[in-house]
Amino acid sequence: MPRSRVDREAERADIQAMPPWLRRSIGKASEISTVQQIIKQRNIHTICEEGRCPNRGECYAQGTATFLLMGPTCTRSCGFCQVDKGHAPMALDPHEPQKVAESVQLLGLRYVVLTSVARDDLEDGGAGWFVATMAAIRATNPETQIEVLTPDFYGGRQENLSPETLQAQRVKTIVEAQPACYNHNIETIERLQGTVRRGAKYDRTLRVLQLVKQFDPTIPTKSGLMLGHGETEAEVIQTLKDLRSVGCDRVTLGQYMRPSLEHLPVRKYWHPDEFEKLGAIARELGFSHVRSGPLVRSSYHAGEEE
Repeated sequence: MPRSRVDREAERADIQAMPPWLRRSIGKASEISTVQQIIKQRNIHTICEEGRCPNRGECYAQGTATFLLMGPTCTRSCGFCQVDKGHAPMALDPHEPQKVAESVQLLGLRYVVLTSVARDDLEDGGAGWFVATMAAIRATNPETQIEVLTPDFYGGRQENLSPETLQAQRVKTIVEAQPACYNHNIETIERLQGTVRRGAKYDRTLRVLQLVKQFDPTIPTKSGLMLGHGETEAEVIQTLKDLRSVGCDRVTLGQYMRPSLEHLPVRKYWHPDEFEKLGAIARELGFSHVRSGPLVRSSYHAGEEE
């Protein structure tokens, strides 16, 4: 049913009525343009740009960035995400791992996060591509630490293998490459998974984090939540407990900000004091690294110690 003029105006007001603590400078234009020039010359992507992260200038200045592997088109359609969606993503660029490695070297990055769109069309879900990119970075930048932020690797099918077996194989492939941290975001509380994360499941995310610890308990695991979809404080705390139950070491909590009228509306802007309270609770639950604040994103200050 088409939206009425009143509905459209209400939605526009929802986007514009951000509280003052969410309004900030994106950083020095020179630092942002340098990164943009390097990645555009190589036809590669960063989630910093594709997701219009409000912290990208700060992260670039601190020598960190998050590269988006395997193209900018996702095979899933989550209701909160800025990344483009489509069932026919672009073919893999065989030179992408080396291009990312060159960019890391040119930018002098100390800590790199590798993430990707969900590539359910690929036989291994893209797990091997993460490993290839990690190897390329290490060949030219041996001191750079690499964190991975992966999809759940549940898509795609192979004869005689269950989705759970495929997921485990793909996670193990990346764990064996020894990332500095393995991140997989749960994004929201269990009740809202179907609305917010179309194509993803709460238990499936917990299983990814559990598998990492099963294959190598020495690798730190990490997850993140975007608040503002209608969750309660009690539900957020329960999610934190569920993450700890599978050995998740690190957590990020940030405010969801609606990218456009086509995305899910913001149900609540959580106050900085509420984020501070949740961060304290997360530390009490045993998380070793906690980032909790309105502008926090999953890779925010990723390379820093708590």
